[in-house]
Amino acid sequence: MGACFFPRNSSFSPKFWATPKFDFLTRFVTVNNSSSRFSCNMMYSRVSTLPLSDDSDCSTSNSESNSESEITVLRENNRDRKSIKLFSTVVRVFKSFNWNAAKKLCSAKSVEKYGIDRWVAAFNVVVRVYACAEMQMEVHHLLREIVCCYQKAGLDLFDIPYALLDSPSDAEGSTFLVNELVKVFASNGMLENALDVFTQARRIGFQPGIRSCNFLLKCLAQANEREIVMILFEEMKKYGPFPSVYTYTIMMNFYCNYGRGKEGIYEATNILEEMETIGISPSVVTYGAYIHGLCRVGLIDEAWGFIEELKRDNQPLNCYCYNTVIHAYVNKGEQDMAMQVFYEMKKGLVAADAYSYSILIEGFCRCGNIDKALSLLEEMENNNIKPSRVTYSSISKGYAKHGSMRNSFDWFQKIENSGYKYDQHAYNILISGFCDQGDMGSANKVFEAMVRNKLDPNKSSYKPLIVGFSKIGAFEKALKFFNSMEDAGFLPDCFTCNHVVNGICNEGRVGEAVKMINAMWGVGISPNVFTYSAVIHRLCKDRKSDEALVLIPLMLKCNALPNVVTYSILIDGFVKQANPSKALVIYGKMLKIGICPDLVAYAILVNALSTFGRVDEAYSVFEEVISKGLKPDEIFYTISYTSMIAELCRSKNMKKASGLFKEMEREVSPSVVTYTCLIDGFFKINQMDKAESLVKEMDKNNVCRDKIAYDVLIHGFRKHGCEDKAQQLIDEMEYRGITS
Repeated sequence: MGACFFPRNSSFSPKFWATPKFDFLTRFVTVNNSSSRFSCNMMYSRVSTLPLSDDSDCSTSNSESNSESEITVLRENNRDRKSIKLFSTVVRVFKSFNWNAAKKLCSAKSVEKYGIDRWVAAFNVVVRVYACAEMQMEVHHLLREIVCCYQKAGLDLFDIPYALLDSPSDAEGSTFLVNELVKVFASNGMLENALDVFTQARRIGFQPGIRSCNFLLKCLAQANEREIVMILFEEMKKYGPFPSVYTYTIMMNFYCNYGRGKEGIYEATNILEEMETIGISPSVVTYGAYIHGLCRVGLIDEAWGFIEELKRDNQPLNCYCYNTVIHAYVNKGEQDMAMQVFYEMKKGLVAADAYSYSILIEGFCRCGNIDKALSLLEEMENNNIKPSRVTYSSISKGYAKHGSMRNSFDWFQKIENSGYKYDQHAYNILISGFCDQGDMGSANKVFEAMVRNKLDPNKSSYKPLIVGFSKIGAFEKALKFFNSMEDAGFLPDCFTCNHVVNGICNEGRVGEAVKMINAMWGVGISPNVFTYSAVIHRLCKDRKSDEALVLIPLMLKCNALPNVVTYSILIDGFVKQANPSKALVIYGKMLKIGICPDLVAYAILVNALSTFGRVDEAYSVFEEVISKGLKPDEIFYTISYTSMIAELCRSKNMKKASGLFKEMEREVSPSVVTYTCLIDGFFKINQMDKAESLVKEMDKNNVCRDKIAYDVLIHGFRKHGCEDKAQQLIDEMEYRGITS
């Protein structure tokens, strides 16, 4: 808090000793209570005769008869020992600036001991002692104490200005109190109370200082109290204190950071014009805020043009102004423009700092130009600018992002071997990179190295490992890291939980998956449509589509609205369970609630209709896809055509099947399944020539036969007495390692 003790014979004299204006001591307090009326009207001339030392107590002073007489008179007249002791403490602070006594007096215990009315009166005297000496830290501490005491006592904080600002004759001390009280309230987020102090001070006739007004304005701006900020700013311009360059900079920051897009920039531009009109020169901070605002709303070229204009007019610029534009161009992916700004900055004799280089290095690593990033790093080191962890990590991340994990790891080790200590973020880059490439062994080793180096893994360390092991089917390892993450106190997000649920479902443990979903609700993680879809997919795969369908109402209740994927899984599930009517009912419900089918849903529907002999309807759905402007991909064409051809072949409608096959060849190469269906169909209607023609076409188009294709061909040739051809195919199967 600073020294508050001054020897009696010291040559140092606090400000108020030179001009004693302590009128408030002549009316220390008049307090009503249930038993007595305490009235002390002590003139300063009488009080000043109490020569109390810092560590003495007025009740034990033997050398000052006048003091003893005054205390005796007080006892006889008021019979209030607590009031005498309270007054003695006030006098001690007044005479010696005894900070321990002041702190003790201003504690919550003193409020209980003396009562709020006496305590406030005594506090008023004590705080003014320090205020008149302009001891800012002490006054701030004391005012904070009275706010805390009022809060603990459940009193109205709006009464504090009335209690403290009641001495118009002590304008200097009261103004100091106003300024500090505004800061106390504003710094603790009590903005309404701070504004009330400002208003009450004006009403009484005290003018708050520019610093406290600026502080209040800044706090209001940070709280985004738009209307109040603008009103206070206008009040300052009309009634004082008149805004300074710092005031205008606060407003500039406000409009640029909290303004409504380009409208905020318009208001910020008006601020610059107003400053020019009244003759206040913007500082480099003002310009920096405006440049940041322009970049924030995407006006990067305008921000760069503004810098060039300032440069021509010899206005102040620093590396922050340039870095803001460099960063904006990098984020936009315009590395060339970012480098141009960088070169112009150096030409303008504004030295680039570590942040300037780090932004550019990050940008080049992001777009894969690692060589340029390394070149900038070398330049940075040659200019005696020490790279930060972020700079080195950007290089490692750049290699990892573009698949060069070996280079990323080598770079990591090179920097580590040079004595540089990495943080969790650097390790997490490697872990995430290896996991993205499916190299879970290396990812696990990096994780173990991080732990060995006494760095605690964080949420970003565990998440890629859980997801990575889940993707490769190593569910037990994924679950191990998931449990470790929870034990470390990190709550997984829904994305991570979904991978665990999916892993459990892939192992067929649907019951555990449902328990996992319930556990997610228990810790406040809301399962989403992907969580439930994983369970639905497993149930449908296990031919339990009816159980899967029961989850739909539950999803709706939990606001995890089923999507086209969810319904497609269900439709496919009922199709595979030979329940086409249920599949079509679900498809109808999907359309009814406004979910448009995607290519996968259409392919499943075409397959469903074809499977149950409704090829004409299937073909109508197929045509609907084309008419709606969707662009079918190879998978859609293959599944749709093959499904319809297979059903036509089963019903021996080979003419129509052949027509669809030719249509298919115009869009996509037929698969081995398509060829097999047609060959089998021709065998069944004894058209050997056409079957053999398709076999030759398969070989010509390099379509590899699978086991089913071999079985169909062998059976067909044997049926038609071509045993030699059948044996040739059997030998071919054995040669290729396909068991019959």
